[in-house]
Amino acid sequence: MENANIKSSTDRGILNLRLDTLMEKYPYLLDFFNALEINPFPIQNTLAMLIESLPMDHLVQFGLNHKSLSAQILEFIAKMEQCRDKIHGSMDHLVIEGGFDKNGCPETMGITLFPGEVVSVVGPTGSGKSQLLSDIECLAQGDTPSGRKVLPDGKTLDAPSRFSGEFRLVAQLSQNMNFVMDLTVEAFLQMHAESRLIDKIPEKITQVYQSAVMLAGEPFSLNTAITSLSGGQSRALMIADVAYLSASPVVLIDEIENAGIDRIKAVSLLLNKEKIVLIATHDPLLALSCDRRIVIKNGGIADVIKTLAAEKKSAACLADLDRKLGLLRERVRKGKRLIFDQNYFFDHS
Repeated sequence: MENANIKSSTDRGILNLRLDTLMEKYPYLLDFFNALEINPFPIQNTLAMLIESLPMDHLVQFGLNHKSLSAQILEFIAKMEQCRDKIHGSMDHLVIEGGFDKNGCPETMGITLFPGEVVSVVGPTGSGKSQLLSDIECLAQGDTPSGRKVLPDGKTLDAPSRFSGEFRLVAQLSQNMNFVMDLTVEAFLQMHAESRLIDKIPEKITQVYQSAVMLAGEPFSLNTAITSLSGGQSRALMIADVAYLSASPVVLIDEIENAGIDRIKAVSLLLNKEKIVLIATHDPLLALSCDRRIVIKNGGIADVIKTLAAEKKSAACLADLDRKLGLLRERVRKGKRLIFDQNYFFDHS
């Protein structure tokens, strides 16, 4: 009875809100009104006043009357706010319980992952890195070839939660990014932000766009068609999108070193977003830029290595070599000749 009274009081409060206040608090109502061809003006009126002012012959064509329209608006707001709560939820930790390697031998260890850390997955080609990412993506419950269990906050998920397409806990960026929608970059980001009930959408679009250009290293505009983006630009856009717009608390990236983007900046960007990030990689610089690395051998987790301070120092040396290689790549792209001496290289173009 108490809950019913609270709901009734909340409903009356919503009905008595001025339309300008209502639209600011629940901006998605504009789409609702547009779908029913309702003009929510003048904005100083309350929602109740708007509903009562609508002619019955207008409501009848949508199978509504004043009472049912009120109920439908209140139910719509309640469901959208429930979605907002779920979308912007969080995860305290992710437990991966050991399964079996390719020979059927039990894995010697599992791992618990925490928000705010980036973990690399390393091992030879064919060792099973992709299987681990696949297990995490589908939140395996002992029903994949590896027999692993992946438990958000250490809990087993029921099927509706596990396979929900609406509130996915895991976002994955594969090696190949192909867009098929005929949208500009701005329109794509606008649509995604609206679907996620993001606040301050114009600011977020600018933030994603600027970060994507920084990662790609090759400029493109908000008016560029997403189908015209290069492979590197596409991956850069999606990494920035995941960092700022995606609600998924777990992010999986497969071989970011092949994306043609600034991978170290990408790791830094994702590291600041309090997500659990796993990156399958063969790149030593990328591996040493992560907090820990999961070593995969013969399909099983063979070790979990925490990056040492000495390794961080080694990463600084690798970064210098990587910068020099980056300059070489840029010279090759520009069609210049490359001549080397013992210490460096110089241009004879």
